[in-house]
Amino acid sequence: MTIMAKEQILSLIEIERAAFEKAKQVGNCDAAWRALEREHILGQAFFWQHIRSHIAMLRFALTQGEIGEALGQFVRLVLAPLGNITGRLPWGNTGRSNVNAFTPMPYPDDLAEIFSLPDQVHRR
Repeated sequence: MTIMAKEQILSLIEIERAAFEKAKQVGNCDAAWRALEREHILGQAFFWQHIRSHIAMLRFALTQGEIGEALGQFVRLVLAPLGNITGRLPWGNTGRSNVNAFTPMPYPDDLAEIFSLPDQVHRR
């Protein structure tokens, strides 16, 4: 399996952000959340990208009237920096409030190849 360079991962993050914006624009909430989850998985190890993904999730939850999700994102905005600083991140976690913030999750198949060795990928 191949390990991608940081720049390639950052490019994929932007692709997911664009997919989120497009899905949001056409009112496809499921696709919008899926793109945000993928953005979170890709950006989790990069401090600002990780925070940015949770800010986007918080904003989207508020615009959708999803108060529980918004509260969960607020908590994750507090926890995310600690995870990045300590290096204790639940790899593969989607970042949503419907999953435990501390539980690693399997990567989606297409992202699993990118993160075959997560600790090495994210430290570049």
